Amino acid sequence: MKIDQVAVILYTLRDRCKTPADVAATLKKVKEIGYGAVQISGICDVPAGDLKKMLDDHGLLACATHESGAKILDDTQSVIDRLAALGIVYTAYPYPSGIDFASAEHIETLVKKLDAAGARMAKAGQVLMYHNHGIEFVPYKGKTVLDYIYDGTSPANLQGEIDTYWVQYGGGNPAAWCKRLRRRLPVLHMKDYTFTVENKPAMCEIGSGTLDFKSINAEAEASGCQWFVVEQDTCPGDPFDSIRKSLDYIKAELVS
Repeated sequence: MKIDQVAVILYTLRDRCKTPADVAATLKKVKEIGYGAVQISGICDVPAGDLKKMLDDHGLLACATHESGAKILDDTQSVIDRLAALGIVYTAYPYPSGIDFASAEHIETLVKKLDAAGARMAKAGQVLMYHNHGIEFVPYKGKTVLDYIYDGTSPANLQGEIDTYWVQYGGGNPAAWCKRLRRRLPVLHMKDYTFTVENKPAMCEIGSGTLDFKSINAEAEASGCQWFVVEQDTCPGDPFDSIRKSLDYIKAELVS
């Protein structure tokens, strides 16, 4: 992994991205901390042209986005148009909102729609990915739903955006999932996993938890991963401090 493959997702900084002025200030701070790229997610509504200018002004590359799941599935062209305006190739279906994982019909419909949306995006030169949480590790037809999602879609239409924390939370192995998605994993979400004294799982800065990112990242690289994105849904204090701490660890221990 090279340092210029490391990004941070703006979802971690969403409370600092509630207005366009906030977004501009946050991008400036992200660049000062040392990141060269971001993934767009969780920010206020900013027209694509304005957002691209902000990124260019601060010397930041947008490596990917998260778009509305409903728009991806049911208004795919609007997503294609937005990515084109931003000059971005990758986006991810971010969360299965409204999907009942106890319903075979819901699961089957989701898989079919992901494959169809991804096919349309592929024709436009774009790549649809799936961002997992823990819920996809419920069993379905002798495997997990996450297995079924990837087995039921074409690699040409749906790629992976493995989230290391949620794989661990769901009972999976993050490194094994990176290996499973050989040539199908353009983006990895690096999110560390720890436990509290109250016996509850928690997210933490990279290098502060229990995940073996050297092994995880090695498998991700072998699978052709292009972007290693720092994400921390909840931070113990200032999220800028958390993303700085994660980057310091990455620079010291993970980049070549």
